[in-house]
Amino acid sequence: MEAFSIFAAVVVLVAVALVVAGVKTVPQGEKWTVERFGRYTRTLESGLRLIVPFVDRIGRKLTVMEQVLDVPAQTVITKDNAAVVADGVVFFRIDDAARAAYQVRNLEEAIVNLTTTNLRSVIGAMDLDDTLSNRQKINEILMGVVDEATNPWGIKIIRIEIRDLKMSAELQDAMNLQMTAERRRRAQVTEANGRREAEILQAEGEKQAAILRAEGDRQAAFLNAEAREREALAEAKATQMVSQAIAAGNIQAIQYFLGTKYVEALKEIGAADNSKLVLMPLEAGGITGAVAGITELVRQAAPPRA
Repeated sequence: MEAFSIFAAVVVLVAVALVVAGVKTVPQGEKWTVERFGRYTRTLESGLRLIVPFVDRIGRKLTVMEQVLDVPAQTVITKDNAAVVADGVVFFRIDDAARAAYQVRNLEEAIVNLTTTNLRSVIGAMDLDDTLSNRQKINEILMGVVDEATNPWGIKIIRIEIRDLKMSAELQDAMNLQMTAERRRRAQVTEANGRREAEILQAEGEKQAAILRAEGDRQAAFLNAEAREREALAEAKATQMVSQAIAAGNIQAIQYFLGTKYVEALKEIGAADNSKLVLMPLEAGGITGAVAGITELVRQAAPPRA
């Protein structure tokens, strides 16, 4: 009876040992590799899994969730020989646990070193201004290069971010002076453009004003010419009427003609600059006769009333 109890206890212990050695619980977000006599055989997914006790063993326990690695700060020389200190972060995920476990030793260190090397290459091919203004471009180039390099390791690079770019104090002061000079230049260019546009607008206004003045002068000249033409026609008609009356022996026409010439002569004498006061004998009868002659001519020229 005592021997049977010992045997039963041994069997229970062996069974417990077999269960502990053969039943594995893989946590969510992890993958475990299984090795048989030191050789990789398969990968255990999350959940309750079975292996051959004492024959199989767990090789590597890998996290397949997205992970973050810090890229340490380092001094990088740009294309134009400017020294900047750059650091960043790498986001990656293990897609193939077997390759991540057996294709590279110390996976995280390999990713950091690879990112550091390519960061120097990318920034070294760019000028300082491009480096400071194109972080997104640097991130995209780095992610493409590092993702391609780590693909044989079963790694997927999610993204790479440049966290900080620092310059020396002397370089920062030089850039501030350059920025100030550039802003002054832009201000001067803007002011010059403003003056030029103002002068153009002023010249355009003067041009339009000159056109309008010329148009007004042309219209005034046309009206003056038309008025002179009408006056000449009226004078010619009057002269024709007087000539016809004289030819007919009308004494009133002769008086009209002489009277108008007399009045015009007096008007010219009175309008002279050196004539302030004019005293001369004036025959009122001559003027009266001229007026009478004009009246008679008008009466004769008027059509008879019905």
